[in-house]
Amino acid sequence: MKKQFYVNGEWKSSEKYADLYSPYTKEIIAQIPQVTREEVDQAIDDAYNARNQMAALTAYERAAILEHLVQLFIENREKAASIISLEAAKPMKFALGEIDRTIETYKFAAEEAKRLTGEMIPMDAAKNGANRFGYTVEQPLGVIGAITPFNFPQNLVAHKVGPAIASGNTIVLKPASQTPLSALFLAELIDQTALPKGAFNVVTGSGRTVGEAIVESDKVKMITFTGSPSVGIGIRNKSGLKKVALELGSNAGLIIDKNVHLSDIVLKCVTGAFSNQGQVCISLQRIYVMDELFNEFIEAFTAATKQLVIGSPLEETTDISAMINPDEQERALSWVQEAVENGAEIVTGGKIENGVFMPTILTNVDPTLKVSCQEVFAPIVVVNRILSIEEGIAAINDSTYGLQAGIFTNDIKTAFKASKELEVGGVMINDIPTYRVDQMPYGGVKESGTGKEGLKYAIHEMTETKLVVWNQN
Repeated sequence: MKKQFYVNGEWKSSEKYADLYSPYTKEIIAQIPQVTREEVDQAIDDAYNARNQMAALTAYERAAILEHLVQLFIENREKAASIISLEAAKPMKFALGEIDRTIETYKFAAEEAKRLTGEMIPMDAAKNGANRFGYTVEQPLGVIGAITPFNFPQNLVAHKVGPAIASGNTIVLKPASQTPLSALFLAELIDQTALPKGAFNVVTGSGRTVGEAIVESDKVKMITFTGSPSVGIGIRNKSGLKKVALELGSNAGLIIDKNVHLSDIVLKCVTGAFSNQGQVCISLQRIYVMDELFNEFIEAFTAATKQLVIGSPLEETTDISAMINPDEQERALSWVQEAVENGAEIVTGGKIENGVFMPTILTNVDPTLKVSCQEVFAPIVVVNRILSIEEGIAAINDSTYGLQAGIFTNDIKTAFKASKELEVGGVMINDIPTYRVDQMPYGGVKESGTGKEGLKYAIHEMTETKLVVWNQN
């Protein structure tokens, strides 16, 4: 089925198409337009030309458009989830969960559209400020270029599109090559709202052509990107004085203190490590367990992992399906083999069966190995023994990444210590680092990126603060 891309409120065909394959069945599910540089430039021009009309919308009107989009997602929940399942091999239960979060994300965006305010400046606090009246206003930047990944093809798009609309910006969206169908379905829904034509555009094709055109255009005022550090750093280097928000890699760690109830923790760890085949930015990749509980935890964690249902992503009972493509599965396999050659033990998994990379638990893993120090983005988790909390904190911090981390402990001093000393953007006390709700500030330090997502925080990135001072002298 040949798809079209969406620009200036119109569906357009391109000269070239690429086949899109199901990661699970390997069948062709669609043909995707591969837009040219000229077509991307035209989309940017259309977004640029729509910017004044978009900025002129009232907060009420922007909120109403987003509320309408929420309603359309509620009505099309099953369809939107099945598209994710088909193109990303995300098991249906997690795809439905993603749509529920997408609905919440646009709902938060609608609410934040009405709360976009500046602040009063106490001018007379300065010696030369008497009889002056000052305030700030938040104004839209103009065109936002959004480049999104495959792993949450609706919700991570919502985290860019929602705040952009809420703050009165226009958008050119380049979805991941493996998951364009979700972005095109979003365009179908947005097309039914009162959003001005040209304010939202979807261009599909290669990162080299589409991504570079967006990054290099003088008309694009901000790039918001979620993806790998190498690409993110490249974008930052090429983007000149544009604003840049980068959500990059992670290898999220968790500490399990002694004296905690493992029965409450084990299933959370299974979900954190293996949901969406571990292809989650804050997937639980490293677990550091205090020596007293280590054997008991490994036993319970392994038993629970072996209960996971492997199969087709379209079945509602499936927990684990194929990774995004066979090359990624082979890479993950090679990382496991490297770990084993260097003394790590496979507790379970570590192989591909029927085209699915099996959920894998490794222990006794050296911190310099790829499965520990790089972003594995696969259903692989490292479980290592620690003798002190300090050792666990040092192990988590011994990373080029710092997105989120977690600790389970019943000791308040330990919890405070971890919250202060962990070098990450978010610390989850008595939870896995994979925990996220969509209105919270979300973003990391080190190679995990710059800027914050979460609706209020993303809107702040997407606006310019203008100061106005009235001299009453």
